[in-house]
Amino acid sequence: MTDKIWSWTATRTAEAIRSGDITSREATESVLSRIREVNPYVNAIVELTEDEALQSADAADFRLRSGQPLGPLHGIPVTTKINTDIAGHATTNSVPEFANDIADEDHPAIENLRDAGAVFVGRSNTPSFSIRWFTDNELHGRTLNPWDATRTPGGSSGGAAAAVASGMGFIAHGNDIGGSIRYPAASCGVVGLRPTPGRVPDWPTARLGAPLLGTQNMQVHGPLARTVDDVALGFSALAKWHAKDPFSVPVPLEGEPLEGPIRVGVVRSVGIVDPTPAVDAAITQAVASLEDAGYLVEEIDLSLFADAWRLWWQVVQGIEFEGLGKLIEQYGDEAIRKSADNQFAAMHRIVSGFELSDYVGGYAQRAALVRDLQLALQRYPILVLPISAEQTFEIDADVRDADRMEEVIKAQWPMMSVAALSVPGLSVPVTVANGLPINVQLLGRRFREDTLFAAGREIESRASVPTPIEPRR
Repeated sequence: MTDKIWSWTATRTAEAIRSGDITSREATESVLSRIREVNPYVNAIVELTEDEALQSADAADFRLRSGQPLGPLHGIPVTTKINTDIAGHATTNSVPEFANDIADEDHPAIENLRDAGAVFVGRSNTPSFSIRWFTDNELHGRTLNPWDATRTPGGSSGGAAAAVASGMGFIAHGNDIGGSIRYPAASCGVVGLRPTPGRVPDWPTARLGAPLLGTQNMQVHGPLARTVDDVALGFSALAKWHAKDPFSVPVPLEGEPLEGPIRVGVVRSVGIVDPTPAVDAAITQAVASLEDAGYLVEEIDLSLFADAWRLWWQVVQGIEFEGLGKLIEQYGDEAIRKSADNQFAAMHRIVSGFELSDYVGGYAQRAALVRDLQLALQRYPILVLPISAEQTFEIDADVRDADRMEEVIKAQWPMMSVAALSVPGLSVPVTVANGLPINVQLLGRRFREDTLFAAGREIESRASVPTPIEPRR
């Protein structure tokens, strides 16, 4: 691959802009050119903000020349997710009914990115209502996985992951309540961080009202990028306290060093479904990388993840999304309605109760599970889990029938369980098998994302997953 700016890492680009080796306008023009070349096929970016991006890039270059203070993302082209408010732009959430739903102000996470100096080049695609692991919708169309067009790019941040994987931006903004950062990152062979809730400020647009309890406890915003260092850079910009979020927490980016040697617990399965041989081999490779770096690694049993997985489906999907189900019935496209129907049928095979008493009891159980996990993390401050028990799903696996949907739900137990327990999770590429990338998931203590970055760098340095890639047509 020729050494074009769009193919650089975010950290290299940021250093080059600060040193004056390149300008932000040059970096932005390179990325915009790449978007025009690749996006007509991949369809990851559904709103190109070219004029605004170039104006922002010129302003960044002026700021540098005039000696003004610079933010961590000074002059760096990034993408933002179409389900998150940017002032003056439609927050469509990939639903035709919301195509003209123009936001009055920036979401607090977007404000943090803007304050950090990011240049917004475009808005990334999601599934309708942002609740599938498959990025397709009636308004913006289907996003293709640049590795294999017959496989999902993941969801709901599928456009974000496909964009960074194919060079359409250095860092992508995403959000995650049940795997929507971590799974797309794994599907497209990039790095994705689900931060600790409270790290990155969040608050829905006023027209949606105050968030329900599950959203307050489990939904997060975070970065996707091609390297761990780039994700850490994006995280440093996003993770700032904001008054608009009543649960925003001002916590240092780095904590006290962990006492060595650091113990790592490996959880391959919790009795729901075993990982496929390719996924299992990727976990083994990640373990070998950590052992080579000096970590003490042990296979452990933590069945609490199975309870947390069922709990997520009970309290979040089963009860809290009831209102969303009505919106899907009213405004959803055929695929999202069929997916929701299959999901509802599959859920009733997995979870028995969806009444108020189950909801209240579920949150009581959640507190006990979080406590148990925190105790386990005292001995093993880092855990290794799969991202999914299967490799990247075939397109529209969720709309085939309820049986396949149940298999999909079970394969994704590491996604839901981690979200339910409100700990940070890092999706890191390990290897390529069957022509598709495979990531593992690193878990850590609350507000210790720095420990995940350190372990992730060791895996990354020994991995073999090339990015950016040329989309396979």
